[in-house]
Amino acid sequence: MRIGIFLVAAGFPGRPQGQVLRDCVEAIEVAEEAGFDDAWIAEHHFMSYGVCPSAATLAAVALGRTRTIGVGTAVSVLSTQHPVALAEQAAMLHHLSGGRFTLGVGRGGPWVDLEVFGTGLARFERGFAESLDLLCRALGRRTVSAEGEFFRFREVAMVPAASMRPVVACTSPETARLAAERGLPMLLGMHMDDAGKAAMLAGYDAARPPAPPLSPEAEAGAGAVRHVAAVVGHVADSTRAAVREVRAAMPRWLEPGLAGYVPVDGRRRPVRDVGEYVDFLTGVHPVGDAGHCVETIRRTREVTGLEHLILMVEGAGEHARTLENIRRLGAEVLPGLDG
Repeated sequence: MRIGIFLVAAGFPGRPQGQVLRDCVEAIEVAEEAGFDDAWIAEHHFMSYGVCPSAATLAAVALGRTRTIGVGTAVSVLSTQHPVALAEQAAMLHHLSGGRFTLGVGRGGPWVDLEVFGTGLARFERGFAESLDLLCRALGRRTVSAEGEFFRFREVAMVPAASMRPVVACTSPETARLAAERGLPMLLGMHMDDAGKAAMLAGYDAARPPAPPLSPEAEAGAGAVRHVAAVVGHVADSTRAAVREVRAAMPRWLEPGLAGYVPVDGRRRPVRDVGEYVDFLTGVHPVGDAGHCVETIRRTREVTGLEHLILMVEGAGEHARTLENIRRLGAEVLPGLDG
């Protein structure tokens, strides 16, 4: 089973934003030392929920500071970027890191980002499939061209060319179907419990067309990645203490952070009860003593079949506590998952 960490670059009150970004890089270095397989970085714009506006840039820094750990974006928002430009960045990181980089992409939301970056609401509402297909072509061929609604350009060479497959964040059956039809792995979010994850995986399997299996060489060349799921991961001396720490800290981040989602077209923003959401997260994810965390991760694997989880480790707010959490998860939880 693969276990990684997930960094939102959470903008907890009182923490300088530049320091949060530097702390994320240190957290990835510590995760490598602690034995984690990979680290995934979120991207957000114009909000304190996450203060990293370019997951690929932060990934580049982290890859340069590490030697063995995989680094991925969770996710780069495809609706506000040109797919070929993103493919070029991904190809560079793939080559410079010796294949340690994984590109995760997502549709994003109907937020003000679409206005600021000039892509517009249409790219979000009906352009995701076209963007995803263009991205896949750019990551799988030596030349690329486009004759679609949103992208039209002559054939150009991909320099450097790379053979990669993106991972696709899926929060709806529609996006899961798009990923399944293209044979792309899904990234499932923290807002789902095991039953919700299992349902998404079942829908993916039902939508995926039959295809001949790839050879091991082709799988390796395509950068094969299985489905990934994000969960909160927080360990303490007791489950009660772990839950208490997360419940005390996370609302201070989530309340102003979630308020930063500003719709581009005046539609009402979905409002979530922060206290109830934190109770949900601590109730279904590995938040507890080491034994509880191991049991929870094993149960997720049994219920869903998932073999790759990434643990959101910033739940206690303070950077020193995040580093302690990573080290304890590595020393006390990862060994319990062996076999």
